[in-house]
Amino acid sequence: MSHTQHPIELLRFNTCGSVDDGKSTLIGRLLYDSKSLMEDQLEALEISADITGGGKINLANLTDGLRAEREQGITIDVAYRYFATPRRKFIVADTPGHVQYTRNMVTGASTANLSIVLVDARLGVIEQSRRHTYLASLLRIPHLVIAVNKMDLVGWSEDRFQEIRDEFESFLPLLDMKDVKFIPISALNGDNVVDPSKFTPWYVGPTLLGHLETISIASDWNLHGFRFPVQWVNRPNNPTNHELHDFRGLSGQIAGGIVRVGQKIMALPSGLKSTLKQIWTHDGPLQEAFCPQSVTLVLEHDIDISRGDMLVGLDSLPGASTELHARVCWMHQRPLQRGKKYFLKHTTQTVQAIVTAIEDRINISTYAPEMEPPELGVNDIGEIRLKVSKPLIYDGYATNRLTGSFVLIEQGTNHTVAAGMLLPPLEAVKPEYSDFAI
Repeated sequence: MSHTQHPIELLRFNTCGSVDDGKSTLIGRLLYDSKSLMEDQLEALEISADITGGGKINLANLTDGLRAEREQGITIDVAYRYFATPRRKFIVADTPGHVQYTRNMVTGASTANLSIVLVDARLGVIEQSRRHTYLASLLRIPHLVIAVNKMDLVGWSEDRFQEIRDEFESFLPLLDMKDVKFIPISALNGDNVVDPSKFTPWYVGPTLLGHLETISIASDWNLHGFRFPVQWVNRPNNPTNHELHDFRGLSGQIAGGIVRVGQKIMALPSGLKSTLKQIWTHDGPLQEAFCPQSVTLVLEHDIDISRGDMLVGLDSLPGASTELHARVCWMHQRPLQRGKKYFLKHTTQTVQAIVTAIEDRINISTYAPEMEPPELGVNDIGEIRLKVSKPLIYDGYATNRLTGSFVLIEQGTNHTVAAGMLLPPLEAVKPEYSDFAI
């Protein structure tokens, strides 16, 4: 993989914490201290600082431009901010901290490489901290940062920092989080956010931005098991251009693995096999492509493929079933009940689904499952079983976050009511399908 292709990596991260834990101030500080602000934004901040007196800039104003829209009754669930340093580009999802906003965290975190859980040093670990950490592990976010904020208000006490760390470490083993970093900060004053703090001689780790810039994310993408959900069949049918006259490409985003010209692949659900002839991108042809690139693939044989089908490599096959077992985060005021019908959107297709069982509901205080609850209420997380109208081609969410996730949509209103993570299929698709075309 040449460096000319990817000069600067993109890190997606989200911030979560309770109300007033300082998320807006932290993001403002990252933008301000990394000099990622437009001049007009800086001017507006400085003018407001002069007006409010004291000349102290309110960094929260940078992200609270959304407040005006919220006051007008426009709901913005997740605000995305983009910034860059010479070392890396960043997209940050700022998700509200109220308990009822679990769904927003699920939305903002579903594509994240890293999650920052903000903890107020005075309050320590509260139920929200446990909920956010649990969600980060449930969503398989590879990297977690526990930013202990407002350390200035506890006198930069190393003991207090260690207490909070110990409490997290008492329940982290239950959650299977591989990479967790604890950083003492003051978002308001900028300590250990972009520049190291003179108040923490006892802390030897990186600043928050230093950690975000250097953490290795190359291995976060799933490069095992080629998966390509077909988004649309590209047939320009241009009679004046001989090359385009017979062109038939399959367009979409690679959801897993690497694919190379000349590789044998299988189309599911038909099971027909072919060889990859060409890979096209916006910038021209490639010899190989990998997750998460968007490409158009051309096969050697004209086999019947339509939107919602999936091309896969022959080395590790996905599962296919109408009976699904999944964890869901329920997002709607009307509860999830057995026997209810929904639309289920998975990769590039939507099918009908019915809930056949609610197996458990997680108690966030203890992380223990409560068995066979009658329903799941808003923000509840639990395991359910579903039956769908046609077989889904899927992987377990732990194997592939793209082919292992789905959303449930309420029929009639088209509201998204749940985010789901599929448990691994009981068996892979049977490769004894026709060997046509190899």
